[in-house]
Amino acid sequence: MKLLPALSGAVLAMSLLASPASAAADLPKTHGFYEEVTYLMDKGVVSGYPDGSVQPDKIVTRAEAAIMIGKLKGFDGTQRVSGFTDVTKGMKASGYIAAAKEAGFISGYGDGTFDPYAPITRGDMAIILSRVFVAPFFGASEYTDVSTNMRAHDAIYQVSGASIATGYANGTFKPLAATTRGQFSAFLARGLEPKFQNDTHMAGSYLKDKTKTYSFGDGKTITGVHVYTDDTEKLGEPIGFMWSVNHKPGSEGYYMELESRSEFYKAYPYSEAYLDLVYPVKAGTKFNVDSPFTAPSVITGVNVTVETPYKTFTNAVEVHVPKTSEFHISGYKYYMVPGYGQVKTIKDDGTDIDVLMDVQ
Repeated sequence: MKLLPALSGAVLAMSLLASPASAAADLPKTHGFYEEVTYLMDKGVVSGYPDGSVQPDKIVTRAEAAIMIGKLKGFDGTQRVSGFTDVTKGMKASGYIAAAKEAGFISGYGDGTFDPYAPITRGDMAIILSRVFVAPFFGASEYTDVSTNMRAHDAIYQVSGASIATGYANGTFKPLAATTRGQFSAFLARGLEPKFQNDTHMAGSYLKDKTKTYSFGDGKTITGVHVYTDDTEKLGEPIGFMWSVNHKPGSEGYYMELESRSEFYKAYPYSEAYLDLVYPVKAGTKFNVDSPFTAPSVITGVNVTVETPYKTFTNAVEVHVPKTSEFHISGYKYYMVPGYGQVKTIKDDGTDIDVLMDVQ
């Protein structure tokens, strides 16, 4: 079990419109962030330049980041005193910088400056986005270049947990690297739209598709419908995007799936996270062995065939949780499938506990 921070955030709303991104000659459909930039241009968050370009690969300055955040939040960008000694009233971004500062999204340096023309780093980007979006979970990834004494440490793991940003294949996050307009657009789009969050899933991920609805039950009757949605003010706190489960009328549950290159967790808002699978997947691997909060588990099969009312899977991982006096009065098995997560849970006597019934 991992304890998770309880952090509040802001609710997003925007209604601005802009010229379609298709007019930009330097944003071909083959660009890695074409859809994200187009999406934000249609929202009025990203705008082009006088020559008709978008310049998706241009480095974003701290002032430009404030403008994009301000447009996303619908702030009044009227030029005014910003509160920073190096951001004059006459600067184009002064109004947005002032508004973002007042909202608590951005901060300057100890000497009262903001350094508006400096490139915004991935670390600073993470800090800002962790304040703009609701990000109550720490991601499961462990970045080799993000130390605990780093100012952006918590924010980086928060935006990772929210599927807003992710690291690189070599296990780094590159917190000091500059951010491009395309990258910043991708981060913002993921904070707003689940389909873009799917892009952060690694190859062969066991995470569910965040754009689909999953129905579970006892094999005959649907008892829970899982929908990935932004239930802003549930549980007395903003919880942001999360899997919402309607177990029965008047009763709801919430959880988030978190995954790294070594582990798969299921986490609960302002509570704990429990380990469901370890990578690489290999029969005989034991985990949760020393946990005082959950029973020990063992991978008992790979590429297992498992039948559900939805479909028959031939690539499931079987995990057995034995009967223990401390946690369970009976043992059970559950089955994990790439792209679907947990698809079936049964008692050792064969009784279905929770089974995937349908996906829409």
